[in-house]
Amino acid sequence: MAYNDFNTESPTNYEQKCCCVLVLDVSGSMSGNPIQQLNNGLKDFYSEISQDPNTANKLEISIITFESKIQIIQEPALVHNFRMPVLSTGGSTKLVDGVRAGIQKVDARKTWYKKTAQPYYRPWIIMITDGAPDSDQNVSALAQEINDGVNQKRFHFFAVGTDTADMSMLQKISSPAMPPAKLQGLKFANFFKWLSASMTAITSSADGDKVDLTAGAENWMTGFQI
Repeated sequence: MAYNDFNTESPTNYEQKCCCVLVLDVSGSMSGNPIQQLNNGLKDFYSEISQDPNTANKLEISIITFESKIQIIQEPALVHNFRMPVLSTGGSTKLVDGVRAGIQKVDARKTWYKKTAQPYYRPWIIMITDGAPDSDQNVSALAQEINDGVNQKRFHFFAVGTDTADMSMLQKISSPAMPPAKLQGLKFANFFKWLSASMTAITSSADGDKVDLTAGAENWMTGFQI
């Protein structure tokens, strides 16, 4: 399959789909315990969304990693159609390029949904990082691209940083309606438990419903306030 070409793919079902692209920092600074905790969290996430039939039939997960290069680890797919990978680390932090790949992925997936007559929810791009982008990365241009996409309701964007992340940079690229969140320590397992519950709530909602995504956020988010 070409980078963003889904033309040869047929729908598994015609349930309303929610595409969630995980854009994950696997640069060298994530080595050791951070990447181990991230992998454990991903494993738990996979297990939880697998166990809910409605979510399993509607939620499509894609995984994109960034370091010195960008890798499409998992094309958008329902949970029963893939196995959650084990991520490894190395290289620098091409964060801007990674998020741009996520934006391209959700745009391409929406085009495929339309071509195959599948209804869909607004896609989500979830980005996790522990640092700051490489010096050659154009953060200002990315901030504008994300702002335009969010305002045009093309996607939701949510950035999560660990204790060592550049939170001012994450604030710059995030929508005021969904500011970045800081992870408590390395509580990736708690974060992904919250994410699976949030995705289940979204895929169980009807168009126009307001979904409360705050439940459980206090278990992983530093400084969480209702």
